[in-house]
Amino acid sequence: MKKKLSELTAAAVRVWRHEWAQRVRVATAVLLVSLTGVVLGTMLLAQSEIPVGPFRADMSISPSLEGGTEVDIPPLGSLHLDSHDGPLHLKVNLGALDQQRTEALIDDPTAIGLAGQSAVDDVTRGVLQLSLRALGAAIVCALVLAAIIFRNLRRVATAGVLALVVTGGSMGLAAGTIRPDSIGEPRYEGLLVNAPAVVGDARRIADNYGRYADQLAQLVGNVSRIYTTVSSLPVEPSGNTTRILHVSDLHLNPTTWNVIKTVVKSWDIDAVVDTGDIVDWGSSAETTYVNGISQIGVPYIYVRGNHDSAAIQAAVARQKNAVVLDNATYTINGLTLAGIGDPEFTPDKSETPEAADPANPAANRLLLAGERLATTIRQSKTPIGVALVHDPAMAPPLSGVVPVVLAGHTHRREVRILPAPTAPTDGASASPAPSAAPTPTTQTRLLIEGSTGGAGLRGLEKEDPTPLQLSVLYFDENQTLKAYDDINLGGTGQSNVEMQRKVIGIEPEPTPAPSTSASSTPSR
Repeated sequence: MKKKLSELTAAAVRVWRHEWAQRVRVATAVLLVSLTGVVLGTMLLAQSEIPVGPFRADMSISPSLEGGTEVDIPPLGSLHLDSHDGPLHLKVNLGALDQQRTEALIDDPTAIGLAGQSAVDDVTRGVLQLSLRALGAAIVCALVLAAIIFRNLRRVATAGVLALVVTGGSMGLAAGTIRPDSIGEPRYEGLLVNAPAVVGDARRIADNYGRYADQLAQLVGNVSRIYTTVSSLPVEPSGNTTRILHVSDLHLNPTTWNVIKTVVKSWDIDAVVDTGDIVDWGSSAETTYVNGISQIGVPYIYVRGNHDSAAIQAAVARQKNAVVLDNATYTINGLTLAGIGDPEFTPDKSETPEAADPANPAANRLLLAGERLATTIRQSKTPIGVALVHDPAMAPPLSGVVPVVLAGHTHRREVRILPAPTAPTDGASASPAPSAAPTPTTQTRLLIEGSTGGAGLRGLEKEDPTPLQLSVLYFDENQTLKAYDDINLGGTGQSNVEMQRKVIGIEPEPTPAPSTSASSTPSR
């Protein structure tokens, strides 16, 4: 037995040391090194940025058994096309607008049509450029890796030839199996899956979007027009003025960040206040949208809306310049703000939340949240100048407690004077407020902001698109609201910009709203 085992071992050694066995081992090693170089080259270096219309498209190629094309449209999601067979996967990211190309399109209306006609040529040229880059990267990586491992000119050259054959063959297979009709049958991922539910009547929106298509690029032009329009407004004279930009209901509109950044720079804003509904569904896929907050450059003070989940609130809190108020306070330049998040989470617009019982206000979650914030303000050792809520139905308990309340939710700008609080009827005397808090006779002004995101895609449901609205508020060193600028930008497909300054004490005061049982306004 031992003799037979010894003979087998000797035979195996002879085979292993045979010339042809050595050649097979070397060939296998060269092939593996070449394939490794191809994979590393395509994954690390097969990337290219090309202009497609007003977009900067980031294109990349990666090894794949199934092939296909993925088009990312942040923050909405992605489209997956069965465009070709493997072993290469094409990825296109349309996440950025090229400012210079966009301005050129706006300045030259004829260029918009030419850009659409040349989009196919842009993509074709980009794919060819990316293919050449991938081919070169694969060959170079294979050569470098082979040179490091083998240090033999012949083996290095063989590895390079193999990389050329493998990469070129893969591209040939992809080109030979292209299916142009696949663009008509995409597979959706992310928020695009819920698009019909998010925007309501998709057919009506499609019809309106078609009507507005030739004017959409002008929306970006609003950003530049703000610069020229603001120069005609009177400048606030006081050097101790705190400027607050009030935004609300962005609803996932990606153009809104550019508008906010422009206003922050033009008005020398000290802080941005967002009264909620920054997204639509509160899903984890939407958390990347709030990354735009970090680009604003000033503190971004936020309260949760009824479309914002706890995950969205946490994503906002992770931004370096964000301040999340949930029954808390924050001071900026001597102005102290208190805010609380919406207690309801109702992102599904197909369902109407149960109406509150007017006979039992204690069961109204919105009023209870307002009461909690009012208690926090009364107990604060620092005087509070502004209260932040999402739904105006949360504001009644704040009447007489704070001079100014900011809200959103309704997608309609409005200014009210809250009715004076009613005295207790159960014989119990109200607990005295700390000296720092406003006296119960303080008149409370409620400023409801429209939708700074133009209601998102839902703004296209109506014949007239929802305008983008935001306001600049001016507070003096005593936390007194002195004036505010209302800014209106025409909705999607429109290019008009309107601004109006209103000075407190000069403009006609709104009459106090009638005292009625508070209930939640319709969910938006």
